[in-house]
Amino acid sequence: MPSIEAYRREAPKNMSSAPHTLNPRPPSPWLMLLEARAPWEYAAAWAAMPWLKRGAQGDGHPVVVLPGFQASDLSTAPMRRFLQARGYTPYGWGLGTNRGPGGGALEACQALVQRVANRHGKAVSLVGWSLGGVYAREIAKRLEAQTRCVITLGSPFTGHPRANHAVRAYERVNGPRAHDPERSARMRQAPGVPTTSIYSRTDGIVDWRCSLNEAAPHTENIEVAASHIGMGVNPLVLYVIADRLRQDPKAWQRFDAKAAHRLFFRGEQARQFREAQA
Repeated sequence: MPSIEAYRREAPKNMSSAPHTLNPRPPSPWLMLLEARAPWEYAAAWAAMPWLKRGAQGDGHPVVVLPGFQASDLSTAPMRRFLQARGYTPYGWGLGTNRGPGGGALEACQALVQRVANRHGKAVSLVGWSLGGVYAREIAKRLEAQTRCVITLGSPFTGHPRANHAVRAYERVNGPRAHDPERSARMRQAPGVPTTSIYSRTDGIVDWRCSLNEAAPHTENIEVAASHIGMGVNPLVLYVIADRLRQDPKAWQRFDAKAAHRLFFRGEQARQFREAQA
């Protein structure tokens, strides 16, 4: 693994305005401890269901939901049930436990999206949790015509690869890998479709700065108060996902929390952070 100094020398020039991406440290032990709140987030989602049901119904279009590292469709089942109740047609990934892109997992996901798009005759929305979000972004780049939008949850698609607590477990399964600045630059580039990153500054697994889209007309970053392992069942996250899925890609607009909800959503902070670094 190259030193941080080597990473600084090799990093693309456009990273000079984002020095936070050069920090290889994962979240603090305190934030790791806060991951224990995940069961409370699940309970909060049930309690908030009357509020969540007030949103507009979906249009029935298909949504493929991809789980995080070492997780399976079981982890995304509550989200998919919620999406089905909201009027969408959700699909799990059907590949068992997500152990990483080795063994053709990414190619299998791509084939799944193609099958779903052909079955419905419509573009597919992709929702990916953590590593699943990295998959979703890469699939959307390959299948832009078949992809409606991409929504990621705490996904580490930018920044230093060691700025998360999952990297050691990932390397035990997939083998150690040297950091490749060119590959990182490709991953950081957003797909050509509307792309939303939902992140939390109190994420105890992934450094939140590794989940920020670079500014573009079709990208956005939405901050929520959530743990990493509870993000997929957090009521605020479910609210955002439902709101984003009902956007018309041809008239897409960034998320705008209504006045009553501004206390919970603070995505503007990410924009101000980037502007301060420029």
